[in-house]
Amino acid sequence: MKNLKKVSLYLLAVLAFGFSSCESEDPEKENDGEVITDVTLKFQELNASNALVGSVLSFKASDPQGIEVGKTPTIQSISLSKGKKYQMTIEVTNAIENEDITKEILEEAAEHQFFFLGQVFDSSILSIQYADAGGIALGLKTIVTVSSSTGTNNSNMRVVLRHDLNKSFAGASNPNFANFIQAGGETDLDITFPVILN
Repeated sequence: MKNLKKVSLYLLAVLAFGFSSCESEDPEKENDGEVITDVTLKFQELNASNALVGSVLSFKASDPQGIEVGKTPTIQSISLSKGKKYQMTIEVTNAIENEDITKEILEEAAEHQFFFLGQVFDSSILSIQYADAGGIALGLKTIVTVSSSTGTNNSNMRVVLRHDLNKSFAGASNPNFANFIQAGGETDLDITFPVILN
């Protein structure tokens, strides 16, 4: 009987050690943010009456592992004409899960916002304003005006998507708000497109 108790205690100790070793291993860190594999910026010219004219110009950034996860996203250069005004729309997808993240961003518009930064805005080469339905500051749809007097032909546009920010923070309603971090929240996307002006 004593031997049986010893064997039972030994087995119990081995099992307890096994469970504790499994629990002590560091779990893999999970990425709580959305995985974004593709961001497409679509531009269509607006005429003097603000009606859409001409073909849609489409420029894409993509990384099969996720733009914020992978190391070398493929980024197409944005090519626009000087002196023109465009409607820009943004499409965001996760090709890994076949998800349309644009729809989710729109559904959670109160928690998300795009900011547009870079040399093109600092030097007034481009001006941009939010044009989302209902007058919300989101950035899935904007109006972009290209200066006709700029001598610069090459520049860049940084596109940042934030979530859980304080949209009432002073300055946060400006699409070029360089201090967006001060409004709180976290970054879902931060990518820079080269810009060529013709």
